[in-house]
Amino acid sequence: MDRAAIVHDNFLRRVAAGDLPGGNVSAGPLAPELAVSIYRSACLTRALDRTSRAMQAAGQGFYTIGSSGHEGMAAVAAALRPTDMAFLHYRDAAFQIQRAGQVNAEGWGELGGQTITWDMLLSFACSSEDPISGGRHKVLGSKALNIPPQTSTIASHLPKAVGAAYSIGLAKRIRPQHQALPDDAIILCSFGDASANHSTAQGAINTACWTAFQKVPLPLLFVCEDNGIGISTKTPDGWIAASFAQRPGLKYFHCNGLDIYETFRVAAEAAEYVRAWRKPAFLHIRTIRLYGHAGADVPTTYLTKSEVEAEEANDPLLHSVRLLDAAGALEPDQALAIYRSTCARVERVSNVAITRPRLQTADEVMASIIPPRRDHAPTNGTAPEERAAVFGGDLKAADQPQIMSRLINFALTDLMLDHPEIVMMGEDIGRKGGVYGVTQKLSQRFGRARMIDTLLDEQSILGLALGMAQNGLLPIPEIQFLAYLHNAEDQLRGEGATLPFFSNGQYTNPMVLRIAGLGYQKGFGGHFHNDNSVAVLRDIPGLILACPSDGPNAVRLLRECVRLAREEQRLVVFLEPIALYGMRDLHAAGDGGWLGTYPPAGEHIGFGEVTTNGSGEDLAIISFANGAYLSHQAHRVLEAEGISARVIDLNWLSPLPEDAMIAATKGCRHVLIVDETRASGGIADALMTIFAEKDAAKRPLARISAKDSFIPTGPAYAATMPSMEQIVGAARELVGGPR
Repeated sequence: MDRAAIVHDNFLRRVAAGDLPGGNVSAGPLAPELAVSIYRSACLTRALDRTSRAMQAAGQGFYTIGSSGHEGMAAVAAALRPTDMAFLHYRDAAFQIQRAGQVNAEGWGELGGQTITWDMLLSFACSSEDPISGGRHKVLGSKALNIPPQTSTIASHLPKAVGAAYSIGLAKRIRPQHQALPDDAIILCSFGDASANHSTAQGAINTACWTAFQKVPLPLLFVCEDNGIGISTKTPDGWIAASFAQRPGLKYFHCNGLDIYETFRVAAEAAEYVRAWRKPAFLHIRTIRLYGHAGADVPTTYLTKSEVEAEEANDPLLHSVRLLDAAGALEPDQALAIYRSTCARVERVSNVAITRPRLQTADEVMASIIPPRRDHAPTNGTAPEERAAVFGGDLKAADQPQIMSRLINFALTDLMLDHPEIVMMGEDIGRKGGVYGVTQKLSQRFGRARMIDTLLDEQSILGLALGMAQNGLLPIPEIQFLAYLHNAEDQLRGEGATLPFFSNGQYTNPMVLRIAGLGYQKGFGGHFHNDNSVAVLRDIPGLILACPSDGPNAVRLLRECVRLAREEQRLVVFLEPIALYGMRDLHAAGDGGWLGTYPPAGEHIGFGEVTTNGSGEDLAIISFANGAYLSHQAHRVLEAEGISARVIDLNWLSPLPEDAMIAATKGCRHVLIVDETRASGGIADALMTIFAEKDAAKRPLARISAKDSFIPTGPAYAATMPSMEQIVGAARELVGGPR
């Protein structure tokens, strides 16, 4: 049976008959006018839920996950300020509706009621005119209301809420040009009781507690909407309180979400605590869930009919009618009239919304994957005397040949000098200077506020970066090893890359994520510290993946990566080959063939550019990172045998620099691809396809890839990956032997 219709009919019948559920009397500081506005938000929430289900049944709506039962979140919105950024649970339409009434000057007049109704129905209809997602998803969110969009968030938004809260205090010291949050703002992050069990939620809440325990400001209000069930699995009675009421550093508040007076009072108390003390709090709201989980979910398939009916009898709208009447704010017949008129208005507006245009082409869908550019005030650069003071003795060293790790350190120093909004965060990057010393001295140069030693949790590191980006900062997080990224990759896929897509470019997550990775380390760590798989990064739309092979080009690439993040708001990953950090020699011990000097200011490798060494016409060797290093070794052997060759370093692994790569092979009779990633799902797969489809010359083509294997520790550390000898052998075979 249609439970939405049953709940609707029950409401009409019971209010008309005065058959209202019992409960506490109205109590608290909620003024009558505000109480009525909260009720209006609740009515609109309910009407939109019913209409979205009808739209889906008629083929004019495409996804439903309702907010009915969670209408008490309107009271939470009323207790906060519109300048408090809100990362919302997908059942929080009431919060967004109430905030619209706060922001719009007319309150619940024409603007407050009609505009939000129209906007949300456009989202339900997947219209390209939807002001938040542009028709890409039914999402809550609004730039004007300070609500970044979330989709089916299963706690993945909690880590970035921690980061956004952390950024507020930091922004007071740094003052980024594009600061979005006022100094007295707090962050709200809401989620369900089932999501509270997710490792991402547990990690984020632990990070908040860990931070607050150290007396670091973190103005964050976690709101757990406890309806007692996750899809079909019940939450044990008392579990949420038992789990969160006694966390160190986390103040616990509790209220009955069916009582708008109590909810407003407790939410206001919680918000005031967070705002005044700059500490996190946990607001536990008891709610119910009406209509089942989502879409065509039928609750009676996993709950008894009596359980479903008991929830429906506890309808929060019925409680609100009783409370408003007892407080003298609104009589039941007036409440019923508001409900009826709201339902009629939503139905009327929906009939127009479903006629509005929708996305049709791939280009239209993909238009927001790449965010818009961001204008910055011009920078005058760093004064020479300031630069000299910061670099100290390293300034003279920059003019001498250096290993890659040291050149990256110099580049990071200059970038942080030139752009005060840059903040770095990661495990061991501060005092220790990183596992391989890449960030040595940066903490002394720029202070602990900009060089943040984090707890050991990759999800929290990336969430910290994502949240900071919401407040105008430019984060450069570090993941110690590529293998550790897999603990947290959804922060890039499900949060970082999707935010511009689902906000039509209104919200972005610019950052440069540094990761030490790839293989060829002699005798250290096995596959935990040597990971030659980048497929998970290349599979994320909009993400840019850069990978250097030598020190000077690492500097040039890193400068371009920061420009891409800062000016073009891109999500960038800078993959640093661990085995080449300290590489000095190329052909023989002591030759210093892989050292390089620090490139002059302004030198960079443009996005999509490749680097070509040599001009031979027999063979083009295409590679990157360790493969490029080995290819340079092979290049001398091949030249000695009379095989003229050139080595093309890709620099960019996603998106691949197709046009530049093919242009760089012009005049070569053969092409050899050297790929240190795995044969299945590796870079060579894509490169072979590009040449097969786009190379007009149709030249003989071959590849060398790593085996589909993890990497061992010990003497066989490189046995599964390409070697210089393999490159030479494959080249001979491809071109027909030595000349």
